Amino acid sequence: MANKGQQPPYLHLAELTASQFLDIWKHFDADGNGYIEGKELENFFSQLEIARRGAGVDPSNAAFKEKMTEFMQKFDKNKDGRIEMSELAQILPTEENFLLCFRQFVGSSTEFMAAWRKYDTDRSGFIEANELKGFLSDLLKKANRHYDDQKLQEYTQTILKMFDLNGDGKLGLSEMARLLPVQENFLLKFQGVRLTAEQFNAIFTYYDKDGNGYIDEQELDALLKDLYEKNNKEVDTKSLTGYKQSIMALSDGGKLYRSELEIVLCREPML
Repeated sequence: MANKGQQPPYLHLAELTASQFLDIWKHFDADGNGYIEGKELENFFSQLEIARRGAGVDPSNAAFKEKMTEFMQKFDKNKDGRIEMSELAQILPTEENFLLCFRQFVGSSTEFMAAWRKYDTDRSGFIEANELKGFLSDLLKKANRHYDDQKLQEYTQTILKMFDLNGDGKLGLSEMARLLPVQENFLLKFQGVRLTAEQFNAIFTYYDKDGNGYIDEQELDALLKDLYEKNNKEVDTKSLTGYKQSIMALSDGGKLYRSELEIVLCREPML
């Protein structure tokens, strides 16, 4: 929660540590919903202008509104009128930028899903703290970053604080996907078509014709098209192919089991 009587932290700095970045995020995401939007966004841009230009700013001024519009056109990659964490990482100069480091390691949503499959070792639908530590260790090695165990532990805790919104000490797929660039985060495309457990069971059973507990790529293609049509959402062939490839990265030798698909399409993983 932002403290309205307190000056926003660190915006004047030329370079931020990961924990300072997190403090800024928490300060401006006042309601903790994972976005800087509305009055929060106006406040953030106003304070950013003051920190960078050292001058007073009047949000009601037409010039301010014009500058803010230009700012959003540059940084609001998915054009939803609000700033999310991956977009904020492009705005602020972060020394230990986990987000940019992550993107060097995982360049597409398909690679992201493959990495998820590797580190969700117990197939729980979550990456827990010990699994996250291994994930970050590999990430830092691939990015040629030097670290010791103490630093790795600090990074692990910072990532959990950034993305573990419900505070249960583990990250679900949709939480972890917030590390992806907005345009690569295919899970955002499913926000309007998420299924309840009952709906998911019905649609999976329908496409798993032989009842063997998994579907193949062709069946997934039909399932996704059906899902979009039922929700009156348009999707082009290229995008659908990309979504399908990303989801199939979770599969076991071309077999997509119920538990893997459930992570993507259900509102909450079933226990």
